[in-house]
Amino acid sequence: MAPSLTPKGILEIGRALIKELALEPGDDTLCRWMAHYIAELIEGAETATEADRPEKLAKCSEIILALWQHRYELPNGKRPFEEFEPIFRAIESLDPDDESPRYFRSVRNASDKADINTESKKWLELAEGLDYSAKLLIRYCLEQASQDALDKTQEWVKLAEAAALEDGIDLPVVRFITAESELMNESGTEERARKLIEDRVNRLYAFKEMADSLASDMLRKLEEK
Repeated sequence: MAPSLTPKGILEIGRALIKELALEPGDDTLCRWMAHYIAELIEGAETATEADRPEKLAKCSEIILALWQHRYELPNGKRPFEEFEPIFRAIESLDPDDESPRYFRSVRNASDKADINTESKKWLELAEGLDYSAKLLIRYCLEQASQDALDKTQEWVKLAEAAALEDGIDLPVVRFITAESELMNESGTEERARKLIEDRVNRLYAFKEMADSLASDMLRKLEEK
């Protein structure tokens, strides 16, 4: 067991997994067996003599960590971050902290360095602005989509943090979505956060103007046909 991992935190993860896996009679027998097995290991570690406790605690922690690493393979309704799985799939190809464009990563350099006419440069800059605004909208949609799942998921994040567990994409994603939710929903927002929200609002208004301009341009072309 790595020195940074906390045995007490790992046992709490084990108890939470037991609660999830302890299905009603008649359901998944393997899950019930795992729940009882981990419960026995935890009880054995906590009631062991001082001489035996380190060995039993190490074995108990090893089993709990092995199960935690396979949390994505647990049955439906029993996975720790199951409510967030649609969010994970949606965000898989996104990097929320990356300020560069999602689709037009070379636009900035192209518009700055290439010897192109003013009209072409205008459309390239428009594409970049649309890209950034689309990213803001996607971020907001992900935050809204996750609202119902946040409470339970945050409890798992707290347990994992207490045990110093950081493996997997789930913890960073939940932290990001939580931060977004707090930013958008808190009253009396701090000055720095207020400026960030105001900047987003201004960019979205600009996005709306660009979208209206593009729609008008397309309608004009339809009328010319």
